[in-house]
Amino acid sequence: MVPPSYLDSSGRQDALSGGVRMIPVTTPSGTYRVWTKRIGNNPRLRVLLLHGGPGATHEYLEAFDSYLPAAGVEYYYYDQLGSAYSDQPDDPTLWRLDRFVDEVEQVRVALGLDRDNFVLYGQSWGGILAIEYALVHQAHLRGLVVSNMMADVPAYNAYARDVLMPGMDQDALAEIQALEAAGAVEDPRYMALLNEQHYVHHVLRMPVDAWPNPVVRAFAAINPAIYVSMQGPSELGISERAALARWSRFDDLTAIDVPALVIGARHDTMDPSHLAEMARRLPRGRYLHCPEGSHLALYDDQQAYFAGLVDFLLGLPA
Repeated sequence: MVPPSYLDSSGRQDALSGGVRMIPVTTPSGTYRVWTKRIGNNPRLRVLLLHGGPGATHEYLEAFDSYLPAAGVEYYYYDQLGSAYSDQPDDPTLWRLDRFVDEVEQVRVALGLDRDNFVLYGQSWGGILAIEYALVHQAHLRGLVVSNMMADVPAYNAYARDVLMPGMDQDALAEIQALEAAGAVEDPRYMALLNEQHYVHHVLRMPVDAWPNPVVRAFAAINPAIYVSMQGPSELGISERAALARWSRFDDLTAIDVPALVIGARHDTMDPSHLAEMARRLPRGRYLHCPEGSHLALYDDQQAYFAGLVDFLLGLPA
């Protein structure tokens, strides 16, 4: 699906309007199109942004517009296959990590990104995808950014269970878990409990009714077919039966030998000490800590987040 603002009067997308381009992606079940949009023009420094979810959209990353253009960085918004601005095939076999990695590589080739200029940025689920891509295709990378994502899902679940959940109101936690067990995650009570007990403390530290519009749009557009398949229905960790339940690359980080930045935050759903250790394991890694931030530190600790990110990007060796 392409939003109406990107269609001409005949209903066809103008692939050049506003830097927007639909890129064909070959998959085992056919060829589909994914949406990209270029901002800026710097042939020496180009950043491809991998959004979270899985199955969310690029929209919450629009905070980049306030910082990267002024720094002279060229960057690309990109909705992964199944996300709102791209094609949304009804095919559960497509929601596999290795297929998403292949998709990113096809997007890279189509956009003409290469070792001289290509930085891959991934936030949350996008961080998993960025790590996996780097392990296979680091020869094409100038730099790597992993934001707000641990490199070990079992460790992430343990952090949620042992650190975050004990800090919640235990009666509310019991009700949240009961609703999840009953499959009632669409119940308004479930979201109300999550908002007051979890989201405003660890996802985005602002009152929910004051969340920035790009975040609201991205959350509203999450594709549940992808999200539930890969992450599971729970918002307090990755479910045991989800595709990513046993994902771990912590011990493999030593194989990624490109300049890398890992970003964490004090109030994140992700353990900041684990994220700092990821940076130490990466041969050319460094860690950026956002002391006031949460999972979306790009909004609730914005100055620290973007000052550190821009410093990393502009300091990459030629």
